[in-house]
Amino acid sequence: MLVIKNLHITTQEKEIIKGLDITIESGEVHAVMGPNGAGKTTLAMGLMGQPQFKIQSGDRRTKFKINGEDMLNKLPEERARAGLFVSFQQPVEITGVSVLSFLRTAYKALYPEEKVSLSEFKEQVKRALSTVSLPQEFMQRSLNEGFSGGEKKRAETAQLLILKPKYAILDEIDSGLDVDSLRAVARAIKQAVEKYKIGILLITHYQRILHHLKPNYVHVLIDGKIKKSDGMTLVEKIERDGYAAV
Repeated sequence: MLVIKNLHITTQEKEIIKGLDITIESGEVHAVMGPNGAGKTTLAMGLMGQPQFKIQSGDRRTKFKINGEDMLNKLPEERARAGLFVSFQQPVEITGVSVLSFLRTAYKALYPEEKVSLSEFKEQVKRALSTVSLPQEFMQRSLNEGFSGGEKKRAETAQLLILKPKYAILDEIDSGLDVDSLRAVARAIKQAVEKYKIGILLITHYQRILHHLKPNYVHVLIDGKIKKSDGMTLVEKIERDGYAAV
């Protein structure tokens, strides 16, 4: 399981996450919702190890573990090898690096013992792109270059299917998606959970993707703390009464 206990994250010498606890088991979907400025993206960046977002690890009660392995002092690439994946709110464009080349390099780094031929790997990428309703020609395009906002989010979801992490933090994977794209992304996430037992921490502003995914737990993050946790009934309450009710 992914265990987060007494988590504090600072950026620019300001504490944003102020003592947060979440435990995610394999195959579970946890949604984190909250108003702007609540600390949702800070949570994602801090867990992945982005240098500007620092986890305060001086307190012995603070824990961040993946399947029992301590992540607190690990580099981002070490966290990735341990099974952590983050989809970014604003994926960067990388000119000259094709989607196929990027995925192939990342896959080899994560699974150095596996011997997958290039032709077999291409077929895996084609299937992943098809699942998120992207044409196979996207394999040869530079990563995210010239992609629409929705195409970037679908490409990030295809990465999830190919790289098969143990746990994935999806930072607003649903923003900018039209109805059809939203369904495709939700379908791919459900496939990742059901087929590979990936644990998901889904950060979102909106309820619509949650109606497709039916998360096991919904957490409301306000001012750097989890104020309430429940199931879909909490989503319905927020839809009806807003965050002020929480």
